[in-house]
Amino acid sequence: MTPEEVRLHISYSGWASRKLLDAALQLPEEQQHREFGVSHKSLFGTLEHIFLADRIWLSRTVDPSVLESEETFTTAWPQIQKRWEDWAAGLTPEDLLRVIDYKDLKGNHHFTPVWQIALHVVNHATLHRGQAMSLLRQLGVQPPPTDLIFYYREIKVK
Repeated sequence: MTPEEVRLHISYSGWASRKLLDAALQLPEEQQHREFGVSHKSLFGTLEHIFLADRIWLSRTVDPSVLESEETFTTAWPQIQKRWEDWAAGLTPEDLLRVIDYKDLKGNHHFTPVWQIALHVVNHATLHRGQAMSLLRQLGVQPPPTDLIFYYREIKVK
């Protein structure tokens, strides 16, 4: 994994998440919070889960103070994404090999290289965006295209 690949995929993740958040914000509040009996209950619950994970991993990798914000996820998420992109902009190959020492939410201690964390952040968001897209469909809304290939085409990656 190269710094360029990390930058590209961190940017993709933000692009796709913004598209889904924008679609969700167009819905009536009742639909945003309607419970479907899924793991994160609702469309907003699923999107908020992505945001919270993005923020937790940013705190472990870049800046622990990002956890201090009490803003709602709909306003804080773009700022968290910008912080990820700013961080990725300065990555070197050596940075990707740096090992992060952290505790998970259950208190278990882990050591993980930065490149694995970056891939996890993107993959985790992709998984849950797929769930959010399914919830949009159940609400009768055509979700925006968020597949990676659409991003590549939009930014004309060669």
